[in-house]
Amino acid sequence: MAQIELQAADSKKTRRTFHSSIRIDMTPMVDLGFLLITFFIFTTTMSESKAMKLFMPHDGDPTPAPESKVLTVLLGNNNKVYAYEGKLEEAIEENRIVPTTYDEGDGIGNLIRQKQKQLQAIDKKDGRNSLIYLIKPTKQCSYKNVVDGLDETMINDVKKYMVVDPSGEEEQHLQKLNQ
Repeated sequence: MAQIELQAADSKKTRRTFHSSIRIDMTPMVDLGFLLITFFIFTTTMSESKAMKLFMPHDGDPTPAPESKVLTVLLGNNNKVYAYEGKLEEAIEENRIVPTTYDEGDGIGNLIRQKQKQLQAIDKKDGRNSLIYLIKPTKQCSYKNVVDGLDETMINDVKKYMVVDPSGEEEQHLQKLNQ
């Protein structure tokens, strides 16, 4: 490892003084360096970024969906979110359009979990996996809001979800709600 060599100093004095010369063996440090490099290379390959798979529907005839299994989320401006179940016309008539937030406990995620519990109680075969989650971002909402809406699909393990444009009637109703 390290050695200290004592050498006599050349001096004309009667007293001899010794100067120490330190020699450090760097071999263990090189080994440690290679171990650290190996560790960092291994850990960086293990932490690959994960991307969410998003399958967009093909153009053509819309796929019919049972109204009882659909949860629609309208993403508005200023982080405003409105959710309803089933058809828009019935939700407007019965005043079932619920304002909500992106909050983890009381927001969209809570509505999704409640709907999944309802579907699990009704349908034992498909249960919670039969939920159809529609995300309808308006032109005024931010990109972050769309990503937050999509994150809820991963957090709550939603199998069927779509990002679609809101209808004209939905946008008109949102304008009324925002006034």
